[in-house]
Amino acid sequence: MADAVDLIIEQWRRERPGTDSWPMGVVGRINRLSRLLDRELKDFFARYGLEFWEADVLYTLRRSGPPYALTAGALNRSSMVTSGAITNRIDRLAAKGLVERVADDKDRRTVLVRLTEQGHAKVEETIDAHVANEARILGALGPGARDELTGALRVLLEALDDTSLS
Repeated sequence: MADAVDLIIEQWRRERPGTDSWPMGVVGRINRLSRLLDRELKDFFARYGLEFWEADVLYTLRRSGPPYALTAGALNRSSMVTSGAITNRIDRLAAKGLVERVADDKDRRTVLVRLTEQGHAKVEETIDAHVANEARILGALGPGARDELTGALRVLLEALDDTSLS
């Protein structure tokens, strides 16, 4: 069975037989998979009245542990968006009552973004269903294939220096 990337590689082999197209197979599949995953997750979170990026910020705050608060900079590093984008995201989540800005008890000059009770409830409402949805998406992979894929992706991320959230 062939996927769409196989067809693209075959076209390149036909048109440019001397071009070693194996990297296109890997990168092309990762790119296509990223778009498909984005669409699946967008559709999933829409059922809960959330955008995918909103869930990402809420989940990041929740997994940070009590008091479920981080600086905008820490959220920015976790989400890999611009500082302007994270400010906009925080504003939109605050308008929905899911996060709030509070002064840091240790340094009053520092502003933290904290999960509200409503935001915490939204995470608790969605997280198990989100994980089950991701398991459904990955259902074609057996345990061995999942472990192999996880390891291979980790190697690529490490090679591209994506080894921390800071």
